[in-house]
Amino acid sequence: MNDFLLEYYNNITFSVEVLAAVTGLVLYNKYKHTAAKYFIWFLVYLSFCDFSGSYVHYINNGPFSFLEGTRFVRNFWWSTLYWKIGAIVFFVFYFNKILTKSHHKQVIKYLGYAFIVFSIIYILCNWSDYFMRFFPIISVVGAFIIFLCCVFYFIEILQSDKILTFYCDINFYITAAIFIWWLIITPIVFYDIYMSHYDWNFIFLKWQIYLFANVVMYVTFTFALIWCKPENEL
Repeated sequence: MNDFLLEYYNNITFSVEVLAAVTGLVLYNKYKHTAAKYFIWFLVYLSFCDFSGSYVHYINNGPFSFLEGTRFVRNFWWSTLYWKIGAIVFFVFYFNKILTKSHHKQVIKYLGYAFIVFSIIYILCNWSDYFMRFFPIISVVGAFIIFLCCVFYFIEILQSDKILTFYCDINFYITAAIFIWWLIITPIVFYDIYMSHYDWNFIFLKWQIYLFANVVMYVTFTFALIWCKPENEL
């Protein structure tokens, strides 16, 4: 299993990620008049960013060998920027599009602004570590915002007629998938110290959890894009 993870972990993750993005692009006309079109572009953005982050595999005797010995020899900085911060900012934007209650939107919006300011200040205060590791505090605060977005959405579903057709609504599957993903992954950030000490037992366990969570999330997105109906058809 460990050899399998070493060889195929990145390929499998990237494959399901691209599958969801390509499915979204193929079915773009189906959702072009709904908020889901932004989610499709977000999937494309994730695929591009994930591919860009693979530059680290081409540093040793590769085309990016000039980065050897620099701060960019690892991609912690890039993953923090595009996922741990960028994904939170997107979902704040997205839930402001799909939530209906103004007070829910206001809470999410101002938390999003506060998160951006907090992240910038924290990174600047820990600039050297930004290139060496992930910041658990940013992950936890981001997860809290995601959970709050999801809770607001589920509350609004329960309080509206959408509860009758939720199984056809793509936003339900998006919300459920990201809620479960962050619920599984967030506790792991507290143990990232073992990554820095190259505890391979922990590293392989982490890869297994991430692989399972990623596959479930992106397959759910792909299924939802195919199965669901645009909001104006519900």
